[in-house]
Amino acid sequence: MLEKTATRFSHVKPGDTPWRSDGLRDFFQYRDLGVAEATHGKVIAHLVRANQAPEQGTGWHRHEAQFQIVLMLKGWARFMYEDQETLVEAGDCVHQRPGIRHYLFDYSADMEYLEIVSPADFGTVDVDAVCAIPPPTPWR
Repeated sequence: MLEKTATRFSHVKPGDTPWRSDGLRDFFQYRDLGVAEATHGKVIAHLVRANQAPEQGTGWHRHEAQFQIVLMLKGWARFMYEDQETLVEAGDCVHQRPGIRHYLFDYSADMEYLEIVSPADFGTVDVDAVCAIPPPTPWR
């Protein structure tokens, strides 16, 4: 018999889980990929896509997580990681080290990325501004 801490096989197809607007940010939509349930909360994997044009972005914050990557699937997003502006485009993968202060401040209308974080119930903590943020690009 498998212990509760063991992970389970999971296979989620596009129609199996809906896009939801009740995630961390109301200007994004999220689609769960079943990994948190399969790993008993050790890891979460979800898709994130633009739902509204960027106005103020995410604000400065950090995550209480042991591991986090973002794999940009479509479009682009501009982040500040500490005081470094970073353009993340389709095909790019970013490993966000634990505790890094960051701000997603601009993104394309077609932005969609895969985010994988451990643990699944990671925390988000607002932090003081590190530096000034460039203005977002208006959607046409």
